[in-house]
Amino acid sequence: MHLSRTLAAVLAAGALALTGCAGDDLANDNASDDPSSSGGGDKGSVTIAGQNFPEATLVASMYEQLLEDAGYTVETKLVDSRDAYMPTFPGDVDIVPEYVGGIVNFLNSQENGDSAEPFEAGDGQQLADDGADLLEAAGIELLDISPATDTNAFFVTQEYSEAEGVTTLSDLEGKSVVLAAAPDCEGRLDCEGGLSDDYGIDVTKVLELGYASDQTYQSVIDGESQLGETSTTDGTLESQGLVVLEDDKQIQPAQNLVPAVSADFLADHEDVADILNPLMAALTTENLTEMNGQMAVDRAKPEDVARDFLEAEGLLG
Repeated sequence: MHLSRTLAAVLAAGALALTGCAGDDLANDNASDDPSSSGGGDKGSVTIAGQNFPEATLVASMYEQLLEDAGYTVETKLVDSRDAYMPTFPGDVDIVPEYVGGIVNFLNSQENGDSAEPFEAGDGQQLADDGADLLEAAGIELLDISPATDTNAFFVTQEYSEAEGVTTLSDLEGKSVVLAAAPDCEGRLDCEGGLSDDYGIDVTKVLELGYASDQTYQSVIDGESQLGETSTTDGTLESQGLVVLEDDKQIQPAQNLVPAVSADFLADHEDVADILNPLMAALTTENLTEMNGQMAVDRAKPEDVARDFLEAEGLLG
């Protein structure tokens, strides 16, 4: 929602420890720390929601800065997982920085049950087309799909890989493992569900330590878990003695970045497409990986990395 990159990057912040209902999650979450987030505009208000890991925070900040520059007053709410914001989108939430496979398969599971056959197209536009009816029924429109993509990946220690002869996920068939992953991983077809059903891996427990978080890395390094969840743009694994296992059955659907917008909101604010689509065209997997690296390695703030990119691409007026 997923090929290891050599550029330094990692989605390495811990997820928010959220409890209670989804409505409480959104109500209690912090808005962006960017001082400009409270700035006024003459085009009305817009609410952005997204997941609270660095890459998603980065892209949400890009949306926020572009919309504020265009005259909108923006509120940004970042939460633990897709499960937390989707009950309020569309509705209280107007725009979400999304991944094509993530949102299409979420809607598919919501409509047809957790055991529904997933949409598995490796092409982002094809996947969006396959999920068009689900998106329409949900009142959601996808804007332009970016060439930038970031899918789930699963890693082990180099020591475990060598000792067990494991280089692909298929090599784990029949083995018992503890999985350190995102809070919504269990049962998901591109996470624990797919590892269990498609690969025949005996996932004895899912530790909800976060998507590509420091806690997830450390759990695998310490041997508390054998398998951890990260992203294909994570370039810091080698330095930690970790290695991605090949998704040789290709269970990961296309995860191109895309703005998901409330159809009703978009009908009233058609200019939003003109504001966000140029960003989608400017983003690539390579420059996204570089920006992830700036946050993970250089400890740069997401809003600063976002602003530098937008200005360099001539997207901020």
